[in-house]
Amino acid sequence: MGRHTWLGVLLVSTAGTLCLSGCGDDSGSSGNGATGGNGSGASGGSSGSGGSSGSGGSSGSGGSSGSGGGTPLGGCSLFPADNPWNTDISSYPVHPNSDTFVDSIGRNRNLHADFGTEYDGAPIGIPYVVVPQNQARVPINFDNADESDPGPYPVPADAPIEGGPDSDGDRHVLVVEQGSCNLFELYYAFPENSGASWSAYSGAVFDLSSNALRPDRWTSADAAGLPILPGLVRYDEVVEAGEIRHALRFTVSTSQDGYIAPATHSAGSGGASDPPMGMRFRMKSAFDCSGLSSEVQVICTALKRYGMFVADNGSDWFISGAHDMRWSDENLSDIAQISGDAFEAIDTGAITPW
Repeated sequence: MGRHTWLGVLLVSTAGTLCLSGCGDDSGSSGNGATGGNGSGASGGSSGSGGSSGSGGSSGSGGSSGSGGGTPLGGCSLFPADNPWNTDISSYPVHPNSDTFVDSIGRNRNLHADFGTEYDGAPIGIPYVVVPQNQARVPINFDNADESDPGPYPVPADAPIEGGPDSDGDRHVLVVEQGSCNLFELYYAFPENSGASWSAYSGAVFDLSSNALRPDRWTSADAAGLPILPGLVRYDEVVEAGEIRHALRFTVSTSQDGYIAPATHSAGSGGASDPPMGMRFRMKSAFDCSGLSSEVQVICTALKRYGMFVADNGSDWFISGAHDMRWSDENLSDIAQISGDAFEAIDTGAITPW
């Protein structure tokens, strides 16, 4: 999708281990079993009952990590329990400009699940993959090298790409490396020389055991300078575990030219009435999701407890998730019965002007 007016890619690896999926209002993701993208989301028909997500089977190598934190992938927790992504914000104060920010995004606009099975033959959502620690590392040629962590990255030649290999969208690639528990993410990624190297607009490496942020004013594979994988709605958490224990990621069409930590970067052109990158929104506790599908009820519970971060520029209220052929697109489409009026902006800190 249009995250920062430029492109961003998340590295995804298949290398013989599990392949999971993920992410936002981008353009579809690779068919290798990861996720789709910012296509038309889960509004299509039902997903068939079978099929695993990509080349890997389920991600659940471990249960939920305590009261906060997503299901581990490849033995790696997605950041410490006290990381902002894993922090329960159900009792945080409402931002004084909450109504203004919600109006900016669209109080009467509906939410959209920007993930699912396939649309027009392309996977929907952002793919991700887990690779072994001995996965060969390859050079990455960055357009925005000044704000990218240099390679090499452990990206397999056949790593799934958001939207598929022919996508003209964000082309994120996400890779979790076992052992080191490092997360490698690329934006607008293309394999070169049959995958012996890759090119990308930008890339970032995150130590999943650390709460360290990107350098101030640095982007990542996402406009906000945030990691993408921790904010994805994943099948293994929603359907298999029945619980999401982390914040989610979503997009807005117009963002303020500023950011709130843990975001480190802005890509907005809007004014003070528009939400900045890193602003967190929470579903109102009184909002009733009981009549919606079981999948959407799990998402609602997470939105009330952990909320969701403004992470990129794209379609308004598009929630990111991982591609998985086991999703029921019909059930996920129930999320469109929720409008922006169900949300409030949360006060999590000062806005850093760009």
